Amino acid sequence: MQKTKTYVSDTVSRLQPSGIRRFFDLAASMEGVISLGVGEPDFITPWSVREACILSLEQGYTSYTANAGLWELRKAISDYLARRFEVLYDPANEIIVTVGASQALDVSLRAILNPGDEVIVVEPSFVSYAPLVSLAGGVPIPIQTSGKHHFKLQPEQIEQVVTPKTKALIICSPNNPTGTVLNRGELEQIARIVAKHDLLVISDEIYAELCYEEQYISFPAIAHMRERTVLINGFSKGFAMTGWRLGFVAAPKDLAAAMLKIHQYTMMCAPTMAQYAAIEALQNGADDVEQMRKSYRQRRNFFVQSLNEIGLTCHMPGGAFYAFPSIQSTGMTSEQFAERLLLEEKVAVVPGHVFGASGEGYIRCSYASSLEQLQEAIRRMKRFLERL
Repeated sequence: MQKTKTYVSDTVSRLQPSGIRRFFDLAASMEGVISLGVGEPDFITPWSVREACILSLEQGYTSYTANAGLWELRKAISDYLARRFEVLYDPANEIIVTVGASQALDVSLRAILNPGDEVIVVEPSFVSYAPLVSLAGGVPIPIQTSGKHHFKLQPEQIEQVVTPKTKALIICSPNNPTGTVLNRGELEQIARIVAKHDLLVISDEIYAELCYEEQYISFPAIAHMRERTVLINGFSKGFAMTGWRLGFVAAPKDLAAAMLKIHQYTMMCAPTMAQYAAIEALQNGADDVEQMRKSYRQRRNFFVQSLNEIGLTCHMPGGAFYAFPSIQSTGMTSEQFAERLLLEEKVAVVPGHVFGASGEGYIRCSYASSLEQLQEAIRRMKRFLERL
């Protein structure tokens, strides 16, 4: 019998697959590839954190937790946010433990958006922002930042796209893919416009622990912004816990309650063993995080200097573990450059256009690889550029 209708929703049909995955899949099929494309630490989760997980298993802690997460973990998150970033959240009703920061972002958007509400997305941006807005029934409105400003959002750009339908603004600092960090003064300028237009800010701070030049400023720490902010964070990047799939969202009580409804119906709770591991990470992992941060900073300094020396202009990123060099001098598109570099020199990078239109002409390179691999990658990239 012939099929007469399409069962996939129109919204999902319109979504494009992640542009990152194609290069990962191609690189995985080749031998001898140096991957600068993967957005995760090359460190193993610290032993004390793994040991806490093992102990929880040995003690039989394998049941569901409360929907919002273990009380001990929510209390540890609250203490951590106060200690590190000077922001206060009540662990009883303002913090939800999620399955990664990605789920935190998903429940946040679904909790706040009505059909047709607009969300401003600052590009270049993490590839999931715009699709998650669409899946929640909203309309993503891109702002294209510029390399001449080191991809920092200019406050007047918000004014240019705000409409009566605008509900929220998504910011990510340190940024993926550019590594750009917004300082206090820049955040305060954004805050004034946010207040003027009565907007909510979704602040993705998953890379907050990986800030190299100055003290990190959390957006809800800006005056009068706590009640306008949904704070997204997690354990993947700073604590080298990507596979544990554990994040959290912190928000004012009414917003957190709305998110918890979605979370309890779609996820029940985050993995119990991972939650016990996260308690150990927050309470005793500061030294491990500092060692990783120092290592990333050393690699960043070498890699970005080397990129500029071989002719790929690159600003010095203030955080995360990404460099975002320009390849415009080659005359190729970012996808052409990335594909040829992979096929000819076996170096995998991510073409900038997958992060939004303003990423065209750039590539994302992760320096979360050993210094030896980064040195070899630079040699191969230099050889590639010399042939051009």
